[in-house]
Amino acid sequence: MDWIGFSYALFVSAGGVIGYAKAGSITSLVAGLLFGLAAAVGAYLASQNPRNVWLSLGTAGTLTVVMGLRFLNSWKFMPAGLMTLASVLMLTKIIIGMLKSRPHKS
Repeated sequence: MDWIGFSYALFVSAGGVIGYAKAGSITSLVAGLLFGLAAAVGAYLASQNPRNVWLSLGTAGTLTVVMGLRFLNSWKFMPAGLMTLASVLMLTKIIIGMLKSRPHKS
């Protein structure tokens, strides 16, 4: 079971809900819930087949780029910097898992 992936999905979804609650941002709510759902489906797929990480990789990669650009434009850690950090950590976890599951040539 990909508990880290499911935790990341919950974190992304919660970020969207908090963005809506604090600033009234419908965009944050919709994006957070959609990306959170995509991350949760990706975690489920990776739990079923550890080599099926493409949805998780795409979700974390997209959030890394989008939130990273927002962070670079604002230099505010909350929320863009925190989401960028979480997404980079998730990307690192996925890539390390991909490298470990590669078949070795003998």
